[in-house]
Amino acid sequence: MARIFITGSADGLGLLAAKKLTEQGHQVVLHARHAARATHALTKLPVAETVLIADLSSIEETKKLAAEVNALGRFDAIIHNAGVYEVSAGRTVDGMPMIFAVNSLAPYILTSLIQRPQRLIYLSSGMHLQGHLNLDELNPDLLRTTRFPSYSDSKAQVLLLSNAVGRKWPAVYSNAVDPGWVPTKMGGAAAPDDLMKGAETQVWLATSQDPSALVSARYFHHKKERPFLKETDDSVLQEKFLALCEAVSDVPFPA
Repeated sequence: MARIFITGSADGLGLLAAKKLTEQGHQVVLHARHAARATHALTKLPVAETVLIADLSSIEETKKLAAEVNALGRFDAIIHNAGVYEVSAGRTVDGMPMIFAVNSLAPYILTSLIQRPQRLIYLSSGMHLQGHLNLDELNPDLLRTTRFPSYSDSKAQVLLLSNAVGRKWPAVYSNAVDPGWVPTKMGGAAAPDDLMKGAETQVWLATSQDPSALVSARYFHHKKERPFLKETDDSVLQEKFLALCEAVSDVPFPA
């Protein structure tokens, strides 16, 4: 039996992955943005071990969440599922663009602060292929004043993080997933892809002993490896991204 923590698991793909994992006999800890969503999540999945509450747009709340996860003990896998889509969501209490804070910075902070699991799974998107990775523009001052990354940019940054972890932590399986355009609250009711398949790859990467799942720094769609933006495999860009995240969060990436 594996023990898995899933961010953004009060509904959508996160909750669906949690349900699949518990049906397979695994232990799951959920995460919700606020108390009402936490209650909703436990109503939907009462067999979950517990649900933790944190607004991932806040650097301090994200740090607090990492401490709470560590207080629960070691996890075998963590699925970084939480994300937002609307660039127009504006800025956070820390002055960061919302889409950068939730999609890019929060997974960095949690990865850096939570006791290292055996497996890390990051939710990206096929839209990352249209992302721009001019990290010279993504400096702390510009982030707090004029620069608003797009959703595609943020999902390319997720690939940078996943691939950097795979390079720097060889004992950890770190991979990114494109769940497809599925009919969730984010994807919309008209999304054409299969919702059930949208959660299968995360579950598989978190628990499977299939040699195809025991790899690192790869990008998957429906359990199959797919090509990804080649720039995300550039160690120089990876280091620039890690340095940017450290600068705005005051959280260094562990050696």
